[in-house]
Amino acid sequence: MSEENLKQKTAKGLAWTSIGTISNRLITFCTGIVLARILSPSDYGITALITVFVVVLGIFTDGGLSTALIRKENRTESDIATVFWYNLVACCIAYLLIFSFAPYLADFYEIPILCDIARVSTLSLLISPFSSIQSTMLSIRMDFKTSALIGITCNLIAGIIAIIMAYNGFGVWSLAYQGLIGTFCSAILMNIALRWRPKFKFSKESFRELFGFSSKMIVSLLIWRVYENVSSLIIGKCYSTHQLGVYNRALGWAQLPSTTFVQTIHSVSFPALSKLQNDIQRLRSAYRKMIRLTAFISFPMLLGLASVAAPLTIFVLTEKWAESIPLLQILCFSFILHPINTINESLLLCLGRSDIYLRYGIYTIGINVICMCITIPFGLNIFCFGILIGTIAGFLIKVPVTNRLIALGFKDQISDILPIFINCCIMYFLCTLSQMFFIDNIHKLIMAISVGAIYYIATGLLFFKEDANEVLSILHLKRGNSR
Repeated sequence: MSEENLKQKTAKGLAWTSIGTISNRLITFCTGIVLARILSPSDYGITALITVFVVVLGIFTDGGLSTALIRKENRTESDIATVFWYNLVACCIAYLLIFSFAPYLADFYEIPILCDIARVSTLSLLISPFSSIQSTMLSIRMDFKTSALIGITCNLIAGIIAIIMAYNGFGVWSLAYQGLIGTFCSAILMNIALRWRPKFKFSKESFRELFGFSSKMIVSLLIWRVYENVSSLIIGKCYSTHQLGVYNRALGWAQLPSTTFVQTIHSVSFPALSKLQNDIQRLRSAYRKMIRLTAFISFPMLLGLASVAAPLTIFVLTEKWAESIPLLQILCFSFILHPINTINESLLLCLGRSDIYLRYGIYTIGINVICMCITIPFGLNIFCFGILIGTIAGFLIKVPVTNRLIALGFKDQISDILPIFINCCIMYFLCTLSQMFFIDNIHKLIMAISVGAIYYIATGLLFFKEDANEVLSILHLKRGNSR
């Protein structure tokens, strides 16, 4: 693929993935607001306990084979069929495990309804294999438009049904069915959009080759996902489902800008960087551009959210969620390097260095586990500060690897993002200061958002013209593709 063609496909992919991801996050955000005003923090705490097991088992159900399939240059129909049958069998085993251990989980946390909730909500595991391989094939083709439209449709349908159920008194069940309905809709629409049928063939050779790449990645992902989600199990047991619900609300909002852009960047950057894996100079140039663009978009979103955390939470969710405000502010700073860490991981994977991905993943997780063990006895505020330290450590230990692989050192990476970070910190203080002149939360929000937007757009056009023009070109592509 020529450089110009790849650049055009990457830009269009980024545009459509942005549309899909931002739209999905917006739908999730809006439906979450409505549901949070109806439901209690304890309802969210119950579903959070189940999500832990679904996320961890999800690593085995995919096995990293989808990533390996995207990276492989000369993939065959046998490779695709092998990944599908592995996913299907693994998902069936995962559901049987959850179904069997659900009563013990309910007894451990002394929440009887947890058993039924777990068994029903995780039925999505049996449905997901019928859409996951189609999603992978669309990524290979860099057809992010279809994926985006399907995702938006499914999220909207699931959100509307969940709100209707909550208004009619279904309580925690509205959250349980929301994910299940979304997965079911995705399976139907993916099969309509991509009429692929698997061959009844499982190739040991294909599995051995694909798993050879993904095996180290699975170990790293497993350890990382266990770390990310074990905190929910500990908070739910050491504190209460109420406090777990408060923490998860803060975590969800803090992750909203971070994961929105992470999902967009990773879904486009990995296929794009993989096509440049044999040209280090072009790979380095593309990597630096992605780092700058990521910082330019995600930094102001996170720091802006931190500055309006108090008026936003109280105005939108009411006072019953006020405990989440300090947690949200700390977590916004904690996730500021998360999108950049994700691009670093994409770089390692596209170069086929899953061994380094595993090794440095273990180092990062080790630091984070130490932080968690030290901080969790001192309350959730201190625990969130521990997450901040772990994120910074994760970035710093990957910098030497990047230098060794593509000759891009610490100074170069810092010089790309530090000016943007300093500019966003100034924006943060201006937004916070502007709220001091008002008492009403809605006026605080309007003033802070206005001040932040005007300042950042002005400074972006004046001092960060290259990054601003890149964003404008993506927005132009969005408009062009939507016609």
